[in-house]
Amino acid sequence: MSYSKIIDEDTKEIIEFCTSNLLLDKLKGKTILVTGASGMIGSYFVYTMIKLNELYDSNIKIKALVRNPQKLDNYIKSNKNVEVVKADIINPLNINGKINYIIHCASPASPKIMSKEPVETNFANTIGTANTLILAKNKNSDGFLFVSSREVYGEPLNGQIYFTEDGPLGQVNPLIPRNGYAEGKKAGENMCSSFKEEYGLNTKIVRPANIYGPGMSIYDGRVQADFLNNIMNNQDIILKSDGSSIRTYTYISDAIKAMFLVLLNSSDLVYNIGDENCKTSIRELAEALIKLEPEKNLKLIFDIPKETLKGVNTFKTGILSTEKIRKELGWNPKYDISSGFKRTIEHLKYELKEM
Repeated sequence: MSYSKIIDEDTKEIIEFCTSNLLLDKLKGKTILVTGASGMIGSYFVYTMIKLNELYDSNIKIKALVRNPQKLDNYIKSNKNVEVVKADIINPLNINGKINYIIHCASPASPKIMSKEPVETNFANTIGTANTLILAKNKNSDGFLFVSSREVYGEPLNGQIYFTEDGPLGQVNPLIPRNGYAEGKKAGENMCSSFKEEYGLNTKIVRPANIYGPGMSIYDGRVQADFLNNIMNNQDIILKSDGSSIRTYTYISDAIKAMFLVLLNSSDLVYNIGDENCKTSIRELAEALIKLEPEKNLKLIFDIPKETLKGVNTFKTGILSTEKIRKELGWNPKYDISSGFKRTIEHLKYELKEM
């Protein structure tokens, strides 16, 4: 991902939000480890903290942990306050120096990878989370944030519309290899709770649903990625289903604001992150994206296969309730589907020019 005007605007907006919520002083002079720092969520944390240093001289030391440093933007690699840590989280982590906060984002997010590499996906969220928690305990860290997933909820009960943090939870078939992602996240959450209980570690968990924006791959197999790929390549959108499955979509800067709030200003363990106001069907999402680029005259086409597609999300319904984070922490997302995806497309066009 390349640093663009959109990312610059987003990071400034995140910082303004954090300033209004009195979070900045908690970060000044701290050392923060971000795992999965080349991914969408991880890189946004790094970009934001770099911008914090530029605007407020916050003296934040950033440790950006990645398996492949080549995937990091030069904007990140060249920054004086960023230390690139090349490591695989499924191996024990030996990192020198103080670490005040750990933000654990490292995990495959692509359904294609979850299907083709279910073992590696599970290990990243089980062994990887264990290793980062052990590191936080050994460093006596002030806080640990685990980026979990809406998928821990599985399928809702009959008649259930919303998932809340206090359950019901966990209707996931463990014998489906693709569900190694959900099962791994559930195990990671249990470890966060256990380290909090046994060792007093200040752990926090967020369960986001369908975060999108600059930094997302348009080749990872999620429907929003497929649709953006079509839009960018001037292709009609072809649906392999009736498009009736319901999702919520949250723009990346709104999600990062929520995660900073949970890490630095929350009293409870776990919070959902989503936007019920952006609840939409897959078909409606496709139609909305087509409308963002009317000059391309793209169409929505249905081509439903007789056999079930492999690698797709096995959960079809269930919306996250974000009443808890809204009421307790005062979080309210800014971007709707049209404005958020418009920003995403603008960033993708910038990246295309930079290639």
